[in-house]
Amino acid sequence: MTRIYFTLCIAVTTATLIISAAVFTNLPAKVPIHWNIHGQVDGYGSPGMAAFLLPVMMVALALLFAALPWLSPKQFEIDSFRETYWFLTFVIMSVMAYIHGVTLWSALGHKIDVPRAILAGLLLMFGLMGNVLGKVRRNFWVGVRTPWTLANDRVWNDTHRLAARLFVAVGLLGVPLLFLPVPLELLFVIVISGIMAAAIIPAGYSAVHYKKLQAQGQI
Repeated sequence: MTRIYFTLCIAVTTATLIISAAVFTNLPAKVPIHWNIHGQVDGYGSPGMAAFLLPVMMVALALLFAALPWLSPKQFEIDSFRETYWFLTFVIMSVMAYIHGVTLWSALGHKIDVPRAILAGLLLMFGLMGNVLGKVRRNFWVGVRTPWTLANDRVWNDTHRLAARLFVAVGLLGVPLLFLPVPLELLFVIVISGIMAAAIIPAGYSAVHYKKLQAQGQI
């Protein structure tokens, strides 16, 4: 499966570049590239920037993800969860391609609620990541990397089980909200607050959990 996910990362990146090149000449002189919390366009870019900035970033990110395992120090290698590592990479690359596709689709004149579509992509990404986060082992590149998780395997594993549940919960609870008649401003607050909570709570838990185990003499 590791090779499959790696190949899929290359395929997604290549497809994004090809599609961007194909639609480049059809893009308007000013392409909407940013929307505010009210769903209004508040940023424009040139056709070249809109078509190729994100795909080029995807290429750079793919190269970085390919290099990180080789850069890992001893005892923090990703060999024990390499398949999960490349699955997470594929999820991130796919969501980037999806967001890029939504932006281009809108720029080509098709009607789409871009902010809600992007929020849906982010929530799906967190849900998928959470589904496998518990399989990630101690390393310097992926996961909840705090001084306490990096110092102890048990703290790392317990923290990531908590983070996995929170990530999945954010995804499962957030996506249905996008289909309800909830004001976009409120949606942004709810979704971003949920994402921040899912990221911050495990970090705080890791410190408390480490100190508790230390006080009990288990560390």
